[in-house]
Amino acid sequence: MHIKKIESFANEFVGFVRLTADSGDQGWGQVSTYHSDITASILHRQVAPWVLGRDTGDLDDLLDTVLEREHKFPGSYLCRAIGGFDTALWDLQARQREVPVTELLGGSAGKLRAYASSMKRDITPDAEADRLKKLRDEKGFDAFKVRAGAEVGRNQDEWPGRTEQIIPLMRQQLGDDVDLLIDANSCYSPKRAIEIGYQLQEHGFCHFEEPCPYWLLEQTKEVTEALDIDVTGGEQDCLLTTWKQMIDQRVVDIVQPDILYVGGIARTRRVVEMASQAGLPVTPHCANLSMVTLFTMHLLRAIPNAGKYLEFSIEGEDYYPLQQNLFVECPYTVVDGHVQVTDTPGWGAEPHPEWLARSTYQESNL
Repeated sequence: MHIKKIESFANEFVGFVRLTADSGDQGWGQVSTYHSDITASILHRQVAPWVLGRDTGDLDDLLDTVLEREHKFPGSYLCRAIGGFDTALWDLQARQREVPVTELLGGSAGKLRAYASSMKRDITPDAEADRLKKLRDEKGFDAFKVRAGAEVGRNQDEWPGRTEQIIPLMRQQLGDDVDLLIDANSCYSPKRAIEIGYQLQEHGFCHFEEPCPYWLLEQTKEVTEALDIDVTGGEQDCLLTTWKQMIDQRVVDIVQPDILYVGGIARTRRVVEMASQAGLPVTPHCANLSMVTLFTMHLLRAIPNAGKYLEFSIEGEDYYPLQQNLFVECPYTVVDGHVQVTDTPGWGAEPHPEWLARSTYQESNL
């Protein structure tokens, strides 16, 4: 199969991609959120010239070719743009075969346990506990993630004492039967991260995410080796060489690639395979309800080393206006703490025509 047209529909926050094959078949994907308008331009400038009209049968080789041709630009934006092409191609191929993408990946439709993922730091621990208890009672969530420290905070808290308050309060308020996760977003030095880690262990937390600056692998490894709690990370990393180093050195206990930061499903599967060979589980990062959560759902239904749950954003329009009114029908429903991968062909979602009409349009053709 060959792709004859690449279209993008983007604003600053979200960018959808539509591919058209030489057969006339089409598929939808997405470049990564945040500065998606910039990423869409890179898709047309630096990805389209190397993929239009090329055989898509060996996707790994095709994407490697893009990165080789653009070897002076090995970083995040190029990978985020490649992800738009990759995810639209998977949708196109699955629609051709009238199956969900997860079936192409070796999986099947079905349920996934989800954890309620809070993005907020500017919320008091008491208010956080109240909204999580409401979600527990209304949606059946039995796993929750909150935030520690300040984002890339150089050992500072969002305000003094917040982290020390929220750790015991979450266990007290949510009970002993739930899994508790926490994300430090690169806040701590190893010494401080280990101190926080001991508090987390005391209160039965099971997941300590990105405790140290993510680019300093040796610091995260020091924390991993010092604690019993699972130390996790990797959401920011897009280079497969970094992933190999992280996994070979067992820098973390659980790997967390973001499908669109890495560069799509095919490249994420290569991370999954490295982790599988090392005996490490994969719990991908997918922190908003754009298409990235759908991509992650389909992947988790198909891989042997899937982690315990899917990350599911609980933030509404006040925090994530970007995820409002994206689809003709909302593809996400949480029942008893689980989401459902349907047997609808492709990703199981259609971008809303009104959203597309308000976006900036670009097109690349053969």
